[in-house]
Amino acid sequence: MERRLSAIMSADVVGYSRLMGANEVGTLQSLQAHQAELIEPEISRSQGRVVKLTGDGMLVEFPSVVNAVEAACAIQRAMPARNADVPEDRRIEFRIGINLGDVIVQGDDLFGDGVNVAARIEGAAKPGGIAVSQSVCEHIGNKLDLVFHDRGEEQLKNIERPVRIYDIVLEPPAAISGAAVDDLREDKPSIAVLPFNNMSGDPEQEFFSDGIAEDIITDLSKISSLFVIGRNTSFTYKGKSFQLPRVATELGVRYLLEGSVRKAGERVRVTAQLIDGPSGGHLWADRYDRDLTDIFAIQDEITKAIVEQLKVRLVPEEKKAIAQVPTENIEAYTLYLKGREFFHNLTKWFVQLARQMFVKAVEVDPSFARAYAGIANCDARLAGSYGAPIEVDEILATAGKALALDPNLADAHAARGHALSNSGRADEAEEAFEKALALEPNNFEANYLYARLCIKQGRRERAAELLIRALEVQPGDSQSAFLLNNVLRGLGRSDEAERYGRLGLKRAEEQLRLHPESSRPAQLGACVLARLGERERAIAWIERALSIDPEDVNCQYNAACVWAVLEEDDRAFDQLKLWAKQTGADSRRWLEHDPDFDRLREHPRYKELILVPEGQSVPAKG
Repeated sequence: MERRLSAIMSADVVGYSRLMGANEVGTLQSLQAHQAELIEPEISRSQGRVVKLTGDGMLVEFPSVVNAVEAACAIQRAMPARNADVPEDRRIEFRIGINLGDVIVQGDDLFGDGVNVAARIEGAAKPGGIAVSQSVCEHIGNKLDLVFHDRGEEQLKNIERPVRIYDIVLEPPAAISGAAVDDLREDKPSIAVLPFNNMSGDPEQEFFSDGIAEDIITDLSKISSLFVIGRNTSFTYKGKSFQLPRVATELGVRYLLEGSVRKAGERVRVTAQLIDGPSGGHLWADRYDRDLTDIFAIQDEITKAIVEQLKVRLVPEEKKAIAQVPTENIEAYTLYLKGREFFHNLTKWFVQLARQMFVKAVEVDPSFARAYAGIANCDARLAGSYGAPIEVDEILATAGKALALDPNLADAHAARGHALSNSGRADEAEEAFEKALALEPNNFEANYLYARLCIKQGRRERAAELLIRALEVQPGDSQSAFLLNNVLRGLGRSDEAERYGRLGLKRAEEQLRLHPESSRPAQLGACVLARLGERERAIAWIERALSIDPEDVNCQYNAACVWAVLEEDDRAFDQLKLWAKQTGADSRRWLEHDPDFDRLREHPRYKELILVPEGQSVPAKG
């Protein structure tokens, strides 16, 4: 058994599970690019040897401590520039730990305390940072122009004795005063708000507890000096049992907020706890027993408590934004939360239910901007995809009411863009979508609907960018991945198209498990399965969708796509005949460019059923 003294570097990706959950295809592509273009060349330049690769990290042996530290510094200093144009929640950041210690050599692998300590130090490193043991710091001495910040001794998991840890300060030493080194501040605090538990004993109240957690996320997201995990990512833990430190690691955050809601009559009890992620310890906790009408005050107090605990400074605009309440009327708010929950499903029946809730909300509170935006979004969907007799001017007027009450409401700008897109006013629609994304870059509807507009304009590259962002900000959604599959096929990027198609199928299976009453994941997934050559599964999925929503025009159209790809031409045209009788304006926008029907362009039934008067064209899926 061979033993030797080695410099060991352990590195992993911060929040790897979150990144993979949001977009496993894009994450792997980015990580592979970083490895090929930066990490591997730097390791090679410093004479390092990669001992092993894991999904999210690596273990590397170097001939000297100096080599290990030089490689680590080169990697970490290069990453900010590589992440410059990447949304904050999609950036790949590494933690790096370095130790000098005794190792046991078995073949190409290494074991022993030297390796174990390096791995634990890496876990204690800050995102984008380098942490080293005392032995590394002492061996470097003044050989490199670096500053080390002494963190003192720390008890690391499964390491018997405390280890003295030093952070390497990556800024140029000349730019850092001694006082600054002694007063190194934490990086931007990062937090995830987990779904609040519904303690009411009534499953129908689930939307209310979800709404409170979602609105706290919205308020925290308005604070520029906080990194906040989006609602759709943190809500993937809903209904699951988990260990808090593990959740913090998976999401790549330092802090977690968890809580519960008990609503009974006109009273509500809300509990909230702020958790230190690595240790799982409570930093702050409180319980609020109030009248139901105080729910906004409770949300505001929780937000302020978090800000105080994390020592975050707010600019005046942020204070003002957080202090705003969507409505003073709790009944209107409750109706709005119900509508928002329904709208997430996006089938015709659910959109109609959502609209009913939003309409009731504005009847109760005529000054409720969010509810007007909800109505406008529903009407745009119903008119564009389902042929509902709703005039574009009516939708624009509803969106205008929302914007008159709140000019910075991204949902209202997105609804306006949707209506304008349906009516063929592409330039105005693009302006509205750009405004929505400027206000709220992570708005799912703005990204997804803007992508649809770009597809109809033939701007497939831009559509692909928007769809990738849409699927990242709503990790449970399959429709963006499915539409992206079709867009990438049109761009000739078939391998990437298949990977995103598979991603969509994985998400659709989970959606169908959670919402068996929804046809949308099945109808869109069936199209991708047909393109992938999985005939039996494609037929089973589209038959399931049609059994749920036989009158849904999108379902009929997507069934036609499935049969066309499977070369069941008569069945494809039978579905198109049903679709053509009731489809809306937006659905008459791009059949002539849909690759699923390329083979059938010259078919007599295609010309009979699909050709429309000059000046019109035909549908986009979705």
